[in-house]
Amino acid sequence: MKLGFYESEKWESNQSVYGEISDCLLKSNVKQKDLPVTEKPVKSGILPVWILWTLFLPLGIFLIILWISVSQDWDYCQWWQGRQKVAVTQSKTTYFLNKVTDKASSSCPYDVEDELKFDCFPQGYAEEHLCLKRGCCWSFTDKQSVPFCYYPANYALYSFVNVTHLNNSGVNGVVGYLEQIGYSGYPEDIPLLKLIATFETRSRLRVKIMDAENKRYEINVLNSLQTDDTFLPANDYDYKFSINSDTTGFSISRKENREVIFTTVGVGGFIFANQFLQISSFLPSGNIYGLGEHQDSFRHSTNWQRFSLFNHDIVPDKGRNLYGSHPFYLVMENGGMSHGVFLKNSDPMEVILQPTPAITFRALGGILDFYFFLGPTPSEVIQQYTEVIGRPAMPPYWGLGFHLCRYNYGSLNRTREIWERTRAAGIPFDVQWNDLDYMDTAKDFTYDRNKFSGLPDFVHEVHAVGMHYVPLIDPGISNAELVSEYPPYDQGIEMDVFVKNSAEPGAPPFVGKVWNTVSTVWPDFTHPNATEYWTNQLKAFHDEVSFDGAWIDMNEPSNFYSGTIDGCPATQWDNPPYTPTVVGNKLCFLTLCMSAGQFGGLHYDVHNLYGLTETMVTNFALKQITGKRPFIISRSTFPGQGHFGGHWSGDVVSDWPNLRRSITSILNYNMFGIPLVGADICGFNGNTTVALCQRWMELGAFYPFSRNHNTDDGIDQDPVALGPAVVEASRKALMIRYMLLPYLYTLFWQAHAHGDTVARPLFFEFPLDHQTYAIDTQFLWGGGLMIVPVLTESTEVVEAYLPRSLWYDFYNLELISFGGKWTVLPAPLDTIPILLRGGYILPTQAPDVTTALTRVKPFDLLVTLNETKQAIGDLYCDDGEMIDAYVLSRFNLIQFVASSSTVKSAVINWKNDETSSSVRDVTILGLSSPVSVVTVNGFPHPSFMFNRISRVLFIKDLQLPLKNPFVISYQ
Repeated sequence: MKLGFYESEKWESNQSVYGEISDCLLKSNVKQKDLPVTEKPVKSGILPVWILWTLFLPLGIFLIILWISVSQDWDYCQWWQGRQKVAVTQSKTTYFLNKVTDKASSSCPYDVEDELKFDCFPQGYAEEHLCLKRGCCWSFTDKQSVPFCYYPANYALYSFVNVTHLNNSGVNGVVGYLEQIGYSGYPEDIPLLKLIATFETRSRLRVKIMDAENKRYEINVLNSLQTDDTFLPANDYDYKFSINSDTTGFSISRKENREVIFTTVGVGGFIFANQFLQISSFLPSGNIYGLGEHQDSFRHSTNWQRFSLFNHDIVPDKGRNLYGSHPFYLVMENGGMSHGVFLKNSDPMEVILQPTPAITFRALGGILDFYFFLGPTPSEVIQQYTEVIGRPAMPPYWGLGFHLCRYNYGSLNRTREIWERTRAAGIPFDVQWNDLDYMDTAKDFTYDRNKFSGLPDFVHEVHAVGMHYVPLIDPGISNAELVSEYPPYDQGIEMDVFVKNSAEPGAPPFVGKVWNTVSTVWPDFTHPNATEYWTNQLKAFHDEVSFDGAWIDMNEPSNFYSGTIDGCPATQWDNPPYTPTVVGNKLCFLTLCMSAGQFGGLHYDVHNLYGLTETMVTNFALKQITGKRPFIISRSTFPGQGHFGGHWSGDVVSDWPNLRRSITSILNYNMFGIPLVGADICGFNGNTTVALCQRWMELGAFYPFSRNHNTDDGIDQDPVALGPAVVEASRKALMIRYMLLPYLYTLFWQAHAHGDTVARPLFFEFPLDHQTYAIDTQFLWGGGLMIVPVLTESTEVVEAYLPRSLWYDFYNLELISFGGKWTVLPAPLDTIPILLRGGYILPTQAPDVTTALTRVKPFDLLVTLNETKQAIGDLYCDDGEMIDAYVLSRFNLIQFVASSSTVKSAVINWKNDETSSSVRDVTILGLSSPVSVVTVNGFPHPSFMFNRISRVLFIKDLQLPLKNPFVISYQ
């Protein structure tokens, strides 16, 4: 089917139409009297009847044909003249539409490649006449996901006017205005836009597009760094920003190699309507990551993928919008460099990836507020990203221990039983949790004084053995009690802090239902009174039950109704012109109505911020109540979450596919600036098995946040419940975790101070190795430790890709590979393969059954030399719970450097004498020659051993004070 005309074809066609019109007008002037009429026959000379029939029949047929022809021409002429008359009265919108249609018809050739088709009709029920009405091209195809209706190459609804370059004027950048010249097909196109491109730092560019005349909703809860303190000359940036006025759009390229990392020029359809914002760009490669929260491969497919970003409570599965929204992506370019893009917008959104490769953002409100991070390494991209959204919080040391929970222990006695048997098994264990069932009829800030009688005393017992306690706290507040029966509701009404039924002044609280027996209201955490209110409730409960952290769940926010018990009103917010492909096919599905009112805006705009704002308020409250570093785990997240708390991946199913997908979740959230993340070990929904839980406990020991947790209708899945095999595997893996806690804690400090990841994909360390780009079945702790879990049943070997480096076996310390190839590793049922990478020095401690007992022991150093016989490492220490210890310089930081003949330390900072402060043993891997002499600070040290087979040097009983620099020499 032909989709349109080229210019020459269009001209010829118009000439033909004009010719038909002229003929029509001529023919319409022929009158009936001018038609030929036969005379009466003369009596004399009458011809035979058959001759008369022969003469008049053809004449009759001719007259009939002539009459039909004139009538049809007259009808056609009437239609054309009527159409011309209607065209005179077209509105401005139709003028835009005709203009866009005419322009589109000139750029819809037959042979547009499928991957270049940007969807012009995402509603999913495209018809040709509706498509053409939008000024787009139409081509039917039976290929799955390829759009029938797509934008022409020169599609433009706006034109740049008054572009100004700001150079050397205190800020560098570009300001321009875009004037509407076309109609999008969506209600309320914004007629005049303002674009501000700000060159914030050498490697960070911000581009905002907003309504030039009216204020629109913008996110205001993120503490963004706007610019560096140092002003840079215009030519000193790593990027080039260009505006194209001919084909409206802008481009961003990397100066070093001219790689275009983002361009909207001639790409898709840029739309800025009140409730539909759309922008597309080509991608420099298909190696794209991020765009959470979803269950998907770590590297996304660009084969027409669609991701909806709208926080929702649902069992995780592919194709669903899950608990968090993170409109951030990272691309590995084909040359090995990396960049990132963040769209700071909290409205309902979807992101489309297509094979071009290209990306399209569709947001249902707010503004377009993009940050571009030039890297050029993936690690630097995340560092630059967390400069904007906030560096990750430093967790309390105990938070890095092992946690245990289940939904519906049912009683304090049962909770105590599980706690005691886990400790008795010798499994390292730090934190006992309780789920919803500890509450009195599911009411926040209460506990069941029958089934959980004695809970405060139990928490004191937990503290007495150096352990900690964390309860569930939901945001939903019961509102069905009589006045004075439930203070959290009464005080919320007094302080006016609950989400309102609408944005109208004086609107009553929005009422839905979660776990409460009758009905529920929700605190509005954007309200100025919310912090005081929430702090008061938490403090009152803490005065009874001295909990140590907060587990905040159901904060998407989840609702057992879709809106109220009566649904939602028929508003433009609850029924927007376009709805992304969300679970339930409507925005209010099992959450609040979008027309509900909050202090920070309509729930429509701030829905995705609910969990983040709750975490922010909870963080403040816990600091006030405990005077210590907060520990918070939230289900719902948004960029900035990591600055205040952590995340767990929700109600995953207990099966092998979810075991594997959990690695992707861990890696994604580290990229999102939330390194304190984990999945429910052994799965939450359904029944686990011994084989599955054994392998999951091994992997879960290396989640940054490590917790076993399951549902109320599943079997017990704490390690002891599943038998000796799971107990042994759990104990072995967790002992390694506790041994490596100094290294893990130092990684969290590096994330907190510099924005590094804790758990990271292989390509972060090996960006030039394209083999690493798709690997999501193994991962790294920092740069020095690789974890290779077993992810399939009945397997005792695992194949791992080892990039080019020296790799040592963690268990026997032998060199196993120079890298650059796939390697088969043994994986007995009780063992998770772990590899040490050459070039690193890992601080460790002899493990014990709690973090408190472990952290008082002397440090050991595990030195793994690389190909050049070098290694480096850091050790960060503080008291493990002080607020802002790093900012206040109340910490110790020691750097280590090793070579083929020495290990040296340097004290960078020493302001805390409360932690373990000496080095006991040093183990050095990768030496070339046997060692016969060891000296420490110039004095002989006899306590050492060299293994000639593995070529490992063991130096024992050093007792070196870390406060003083040392030099260990060997030859």
